[in-house]
Amino acid sequence: MSRTQVARSGPVAALSEVLLRQATCVAIGGRGVLIEGPPGAGKSGLALELIDRGAMLVGDDGVRLERRGETLWALPPPNTHGLLEARNLGLLTFPTTEAPVALQLMLDPDAPRFIDAAEIAEIAGVPVPVLAFDPRITPAAVRAELALRTYGLAPGMPPA
Repeated sequence: MSRTQVARSGPVAALSEVLLRQATCVAIGGRGVLIEGPPGAGKSGLALELIDRGAMLVGDDGVRLERRGETLWALPPPNTHGLLEARNLGLLTFPTTEAPVALQLMLDPDAPRFIDAAEIAEIAGVPVPVLAFDPRITPAAVRAELALRTYGLAPGMPPA
């Protein structure tokens, strides 16, 4: 059985298993923010803004996800390691890192204005806080950092 598989629904064995997911991810203070949305939603643009503020690239338009015990880790993808596509500029090279996933931002122009709590999504059998997030509202990078601080998982902590 191959160690790398396409992401699927349902529980994943406690042993390490690598899944491939079409998403962008950056690490802020060592915690991963998984950015998802349809093509053209602003995933790479938000990642670039966050990198400009000190975040590290994990992967753009593709991320490897690996369950390690009860924690979901995001790792750079092998084929596009260190590359981020910036519109009108092409592929740019950045240093990469891996990080435990602490928050999932679902880019959505119809995201609610106010929320009381983050929703919880299960990725590879691991619960992850998820927020609908409109990247067109400025300052998007600051708001993403605040979302991580307010709703993201602390290292090694399950969602409340």
